[in-house]
Amino acid sequence: MPIKHAALKQIRKDRKRYPRNQALRSELKTLTKRLLVALKNQQLDEAKSLIRLVAKRYDRAASKGVVHRNTAARYKSRLTLQLNRRLTAAHKS
Repeated sequence: MPIKHAALKQIRKDRKRYPRNQALRSELKTLTKRLLVALKNQQLDEAKSLIRLVAKRYDRAASKGVVHRNTAARYKSRLTLQLNRRLTAAHKS
């Protein structure tokens, strides 16, 4: 158990933040899965609206420090790439 006052305060802060961060991470995973399912089922209109929401939530999580900003950028990039591939395939056929 820490002795210093600052260390004890940090533990209190961490205990408060942990459930909030877990909820944010869970929401990110859920939204990402919903987007991937929409892409898989060729629901491109729904996927377009979801990609905006997912990107917004990843940016918010990155700004809060829940995920690293590069991790957020990587996920957004990969999901956008998948959507764009499906959109170009749909336009060609």
